[in-house]
Amino acid sequence: MKLNLLPALTLVALGLCAGPLASAYAQDNRPMLRMSSGQADNGTLDPDRATTTADLGVVSEIFNALVRFPPGSADPTKLEPDLAESWNVSDNGKVWTFHLRKGVQFHGGYGELTAADVVYSLERAADPKRSSFASNFAGVDKTEAPDDYTVRVTLKYPDTRFLDRVSDYHGGYIISKKAAEKLGTQFGASPIGTGPFAFGEHITQQYVKLVANDKYYRGKPKVAGIIYRMIPSDSARQLAFDSGELDLIYGKREQRWVEQARKRGYNVDIFDPAEFRILHLNRQFKPLNNLKVRQAIAAAVDVDQIMKYVGKDVAAKGCSVVPDGYLGHDCSADAYVHDVAKAKKLLAEAGYPKGIELKSIVSNISAQQPIMEIVQAQLAEAGITLDMEVVDHATYQARSRKDQSAIVFYGAARFPNADAYLSEFFDSASEIGSPTAMSNFSHCSVGDADIRAARIEPDPVRQLALWKDAQRKIHDDVCGVPLFGLKQVWVHSSKMHYGYDLKGSMNLAPPITEKTTLDTK
Repeated sequence: MKLNLLPALTLVALGLCAGPLASAYAQDNRPMLRMSSGQADNGTLDPDRATTTADLGVVSEIFNALVRFPPGSADPTKLEPDLAESWNVSDNGKVWTFHLRKGVQFHGGYGELTAADVVYSLERAADPKRSSFASNFAGVDKTEAPDDYTVRVTLKYPDTRFLDRVSDYHGGYIISKKAAEKLGTQFGASPIGTGPFAFGEHITQQYVKLVANDKYYRGKPKVAGIIYRMIPSDSARQLAFDSGELDLIYGKREQRWVEQARKRGYNVDIFDPAEFRILHLNRQFKPLNNLKVRQAIAAAVDVDQIMKYVGKDVAAKGCSVVPDGYLGHDCSADAYVHDVAKAKKLLAEAGYPKGIELKSIVSNISAQQPIMEIVQAQLAEAGITLDMEVVDHATYQARSRKDQSAIVFYGAARFPNADAYLSEFFDSASEIGSPTAMSNFSHCSVGDADIRAARIEPDPVRQLALWKDAQRKIHDDVCGVPLFGLKQVWVHSSKMHYGYDLKGSMNLAPPITEKTTLDTK
């Protein structure tokens, strides 16, 4: 099967694309970078609603934040100025003042970015009716603009991690107030930001096109734009890369695939953050409300065997519900020990000497189904029958969030501190079915007091201690079984040069910056 860009390029040549952006591209002599994240389509490019890997990658090219991760880094200790040139914090830790960069222009002729846009963006990000990341800003009391280039944020309580919340990640992006008010609910289909690339067009299930923002404050991009092709098939995506039709593709996060790709001479990029995999045990399903049954499942799962399948280059074994490398990660409670005899004994003590049967909704993607098949076989050895219903990934997501699965295999990468993971997955305020539901599939609540106290604790040492206590309690209550962190795997053409050293990317795709180049010779 040969995939090509002729339909898209023909549209450009005929002038059938969206407005002046298409015309600019047609006259541009710079090369167009072509890539595929492996997704079937993009859902929204509204940065306050973008939660999928596909959406996050595109959004990160369109928008800026007050501060940013340096390109190629996922280290929160290295955050640097972006739209804010500088900032300061009051002595009580409750007032943050940001001094904006002057002259930054929005795409599409929407004018210069000012403090009014920042205030609007932060208030929008904190509004649960308009944002999927509102909980990140629950500690904000008010946001003000003393003048056009100054933003003052007053917090309800000191937040040692507030700078993280206004970085170029979930909810931290700054949008045009004028564009958002004009476009309303259509803003996600025609986003306006200040980033190195502007939205061009979106052809459903075919591609999203971005074009170079030559007014970008860091300089004119060296490529004409980016075309994100929708190629969910691993084999078709690899074929398109082999034929030279794509410059950058999402690879398979499997050891064997990586080794084969290297033998073929591919430039393989493996980087952080890893998407951390946990088996969430949903106590809404009996008998998972019984602690001994949850302990039996933890004893039946052999993480070392799973690691042998996944591979040392692409995965790291987990020992806590907070991923390795996150600020506050603590493994003092140790990983669960694999012991089939113990699992059977625990089941008998719980009143199930003949075993139990559980149902799990499982995604058919290559990063999930094979792992769950291994888990299914391991549980069977202990007398636990796992009835797996394999569905497409979107259906798996929807049904898991309707509490239809007893065991939820879930992988995610979040801002690398313990609060981000504990709050989303283990605070009862995030329970599936609650008004503030996020991803607490297990309906765990044992760590609530420590998680919430840590969130407002001004003393970093005390905050670490609270996170440690929460992890130990969650471990002892067996809210979930940590498996492994699966790193990002991409492959780029020898003609492509990132313009930075790729070690990490919070948005899970290699950033394309104004310095990224593509040789055409």
